[in-house]
Amino acid sequence: MSPDPVSPDPASPTPASPPEPVEPAVATPPPAGELMDPQDAFAELSTLVVGETPLSQVLARVAQLAQECVPGAEEVSVTLLEGDRARSAAFTGSLAAALDERQYEGGFGPCIDAAQSGQVIRVDDTGAEEVYPDFAAVAARQGVRSSLSVGMPMPQRILGGINVYRFDEGVLDEDAEKTLQAFAAYAAVALANHSLYASSMALNGNLQVAMQSRAVIEQAKGVLVASLRCSPEEAFAHLAKQSQHTNRKLRDIATEIVERAGRG
Repeated sequence: MSPDPVSPDPASPTPASPPEPVEPAVATPPPAGELMDPQDAFAELSTLVVGETPLSQVLARVAQLAQECVPGAEEVSVTLLEGDRARSAAFTGSLAAALDERQYEGGFGPCIDAAQSGQVIRVDDTGAEEVYPDFAAVAARQGVRSSLSVGMPMPQRILGGINVYRFDEGVLDEDAEKTLQAFAAYAAVALANHSLYASSMALNGNLQVAMQSRAVIEQAKGVLVASLRCSPEEAFAHLAKQSQHTNRKLRDIATEIVERAGRG
């Protein structure tokens, strides 16, 4: 399904309306050629109005334009947190959706960890990845060489993230990261302003779970920084490795660390 171009005006939230289901949307892959100027993409998005088109199509447009603008992006997906679950609300290719789904099933991986924690997570080489070896092995078998996942920022909460996958040699570098963060910020505004999220009674529960998850992850990072004398980034990598090695969710590992520290 190819989405109609739709984009919210971040400064003008729309009135609430009855909730509607969010179905995954497949964005139309962009034509091969030169990268689109991100400012042109943002200008297009800012002229469109949220609420007149399903949220899934709004996010599909975000994914499509991100694929056109982010250097090295070959497939893009958008992850949403719904309570204690994560799902792909939009994607530009079936491989991105499949790799995301593998992570959702296990409850950990760059995609879901970025969405849950708000971290920027880069896998520069799937052939030599140490923090997420299981994901990297699956991705490498599918021809993915590197990935980049960015959480969507909201005040005191994380609603999801945007994920980029690259197949050829080279990494998704700082330019790609900066551009993707801008799209993540736009997508967060779209979610915040959309009537589905403004009117749905289920939203309060979804946001509460997301906020609690991020809070306990930050607390666990603080415990590890103090006990291991490491940086916050190293503390997060430690959490992610434990999650991977024990086949448990990042939030559960963090909760255990915080509770153990509280007991002394």
